[in-house]
Amino acid sequence: MLRDDINAALKEALKAQDKRRTSTLRLINAALKDRDIEQRGHGKDPLTDDELRALLAKMIKQRDESARIYDEGGRPELAAQEREEIGYIKAFLPAQMSEAETRAEIAKVIAEIGAAGIKDMGRTMAVLKERFAGAIDFGKASQWVKEQLTAG
Repeated sequence: MLRDDINAALKEALKAQDKRRTSTLRLINAALKDRDIEQRGHGKDPLTDDELRALLAKMIKQRDESARIYDEGGRPELAAQEREEIGYIKAFLPAQMSEAETRAEIAKVIAEIGAAGIKDMGRTMAVLKERFAGAIDFGKASQWVKEQLTAG
């Protein structure tokens, strides 16, 4: 289970006295616990591994945005810290699919579910998210799905 992997990595980082990695892993655990509490409040089970991967992807996106802002603001040392944290978080996600691989999977899903136009975009994206959580950049994928659905 992904939670166990994160906790094992935290113990390792603590033993190695790796402060940046330890703090990043603690942030992941805190975000995970927050979401679990939120889920419980709605009468749902704790996060599944797929939901956890989505949470990690969101954390990466936030840090990427922060790094960009720090770069623009002339703070390269803070941008470097954000990128270092991204590396630690990415270790728990599957490898990202390339644009070509993503476009090919989009085409397969569209053919498989018989998507016939932009009205089927939500259904297409739902299948992609179910199958490729954490492996696809869905911000870019939605644009490619739209292109394929309007071109077809």
